[in-house]
Amino acid sequence: MNILTFEELVNECNTRNKLIHEVIQDIEASDNDINVDEVRQKVKIHIETMKSTIKIGMTSSEKAISNWCGDDCEKLQVRYSHHRALFGKLFEKIITYSLATIEENLRMGKVVACPTAGSCGIVPAVIIAVSEDYNYDEDTQINALITAGAIGAIISNKVQLAGAVAGCQAECGVAAAMCAGALTQMLGGDISQILNAVALAMKNLLGLTCDPVCGLVEVPCVKRNPILAIHAVTSSELALAGIESKIPLDEVIDAVRQTGQLMSPMLKESSLAGLATTKTALELKEKIFG
Repeated sequence: MNILTFEELVNECNTRNKLIHEVIQDIEASDNDINVDEVRQKVKIHIETMKSTIKIGMTSSEKAISNWCGDDCEKLQVRYSHHRALFGKLFEKIITYSLATIEENLRMGKVVACPTAGSCGIVPAVIIAVSEDYNYDEDTQINALITAGAIGAIISNKVQLAGAVAGCQAECGVAAAMCAGALTQMLGGDISQILNAVALAMKNLLGLTCDPVCGLVEVPCVKRNPILAIHAVTSSELALAGIESKIPLDEVIDAVRQTGQLMSPMLKESSLAGLATTKTALELKEKIFG
């Protein structure tokens, strides 16, 4: 994709008088020498995979190697069978679907990386749950995922989407930003509101570390997915109300890159600091690996 910044994206949308997903699917079709319908069919497969992952994850409680994670989705479903969430049924769906997805990842199940495997529960949970509650059709879901992908792709031009390079701000942080933009589009937001949602989500996760216990994509990764799915929804709600990021989105991404560069290597997927070196984490490491 030859759009490198969000400013360029806005200019391209204005020039073509098209929405973000329309511009991106046109570019993808041209770059890959296929038609737009073929582009959308590929995205449809991703949507179907997301739904399948959620369905499988909702029915499994198989534990991971650490024996710490794998049954949180089940626990949540049990709770909601007796007590309704404070924020209602949609809230329940979003965090349950998010846990179902990320727990399938730790079981080595099939997931769609959004943008990474460790952050795979954020975008699908919101797109699928909201579509179910608002009766959004398949085309709306495809449009949202194309927009989410465009957001991730543009961010990746400046920041490598890996915890080992820029911390979890570049994984779960970017996933939340992608999700916020996609949701804002689904709810009828214009380009300005979509990009403000992205900026609000992203800048409020600056400095998020990647300190996985035992080097596994489990703690704190699993619970981080449902929590940041709701963070994405909050960012979207603010943007749709006309609340703007005072810092332009491209400058926010510059800050993400700088923050990643300044972050200690001990807090970037090395498991040499943070949660990974707490007393309990070290005891677990000894138990698992000896």
